Amino acid sequence: MHGTSILSKNNCRVCGKALLAEPLLKYENMPMVAQHLPDEATIARDKGMDLEIYQCAGCGLVQLVGEPVSYYREVIRAAGISPEMKEFRSGQFKDFVKKYSLAGKKIIEIGCGRGEYLTIMSQTGADAYGLEYGDDSAAQCLKNGLKVSKGFVETEDYKIDNSPFDAFFVLSWLEHLPNLNLMLAGISNNLADGAVGIVEVPNFDMILRDNLFSEFMRDHLFYFTKETLKTTLQINGFEVLECKEVWHDYIISAVVKKRRKTDLALFSDKQAKLKKEIEDYINRFAPGKVAVWGAGHQAFATLALLNLEGKIKYVVDSASFKQGKFTPATHIPIVAPEKLNSDPVEAIIIMAGSYADEVAKIIHEKYNGMAVLILN
Repeated sequence: MHGTSILSKNNCRVCGKALLAEPLLKYENMPMVAQHLPDEATIARDKGMDLEIYQCAGCGLVQLVGEPVSYYREVIRAAGISPEMKEFRSGQFKDFVKKYSLAGKKIIEIGCGRGEYLTIMSQTGADAYGLEYGDDSAAQCLKNGLKVSKGFVETEDYKIDNSPFDAFFVLSWLEHLPNLNLMLAGISNNLADGAVGIVEVPNFDMILRDNLFSEFMRDHLFYFTKETLKTTLQINGFEVLECKEVWHDYIISAVVKKRRKTDLALFSDKQAKLKKEIEDYINRFAPGKVAVWGAGHQAFATLALLNLEGKIKYVVDSASFKQGKFTPATHIPIVAPEKLNSDPVEAIIIMAGSYADEVAKIIHEKYNGMAVLILN
């Protein structure tokens, strides 16, 4: 999914699944924009537009179709933030920095506007940076002494100055972005392993609870509930550590962690150890006198990964449709259990997973006298 832009009218912009055939809502004569308002010189060109709100049949995310507003790359906030909001952000950021030991570490705000929140973050002891597309806003940040780069994460391989970062935050902006997956992938690729972040969006759960019918606008392409926000973040490589309603329930605030690549290094260690143990076991018997019981996919893989071709006389399996065939890749004949009577071996290795004990009991009762090794 990453690396492509999902802009089909009929598909979800995030998960790519089909949208429901009919819109949830149709509004007529809606405002074209919420910023850059018409003045006397442009009022004649301003027209209303029809707005259709769809839902993804797969992930459930509610969204608009069509093109975004022209200024979606810029973060445009009200002229200032209230004292109450400043106090809220100050407490939130201090708690975040303390909880995740981020003092002195690099934190970036993606879409920092004119530095309204970045200024507060810079007072927490973290090494705060910002990224902003708008010329005037970025210039204002620099004038105020903030460490801000001009730019916009539009590709997975977009390089942000001073990356990698130990943490990030994106506040009420993701809902504007048509290529949300690319933005989140690009952010992730500029983070250190295990980096954490705060992601906030307007609260569609509250909009639904209170029937706030006027909350839809062309600027907001997405309307996230807690569940759809978590899904969006998880399919874009983040673990969601917390997700709750804040700021009088108007905002959904998620704390996330960049997902680490799964470490399978111990697999090769176990494979090498088992190979040695099996070879030592087989060498205790005469050549061609060891068989395997079990012709399932795990046994096939084990035979191949331990290089047992030529060391196992045959593979026993009670499934008649497998008998007379050969193991894939290693080409060892698969035979019926009765072969143990007509062409006996000295030892048999059971590779039957959860059926191993049951198979061992059968061997003991019907084919007693041979050594048995259960491979779990």
